Amino acid sequence: MLEKMKNLVVEEEGQALTEYGLIVGLISVAVIAALLLIGPQLDRLFRAIATTLTGVTTP
Repeated sequence: MLEKMKNLVVEEEGQALTEYGLIVGLISVAVIAALLLIGPQLDRLFRAIATTLTGVTTP
């Protein structure tokens, strides 16, 4: 009986770990998709900033 209880706890921990892994995977996919969609806009923004700062002298 005690052995069955131990196995139940181990199986539940494995299940929780798998669920956390799936959540991390889904978040990663969402972040990558967002960066791919926003990437060109960020590129234009940083290029505009770099162009503006090209002629600026530091004190």
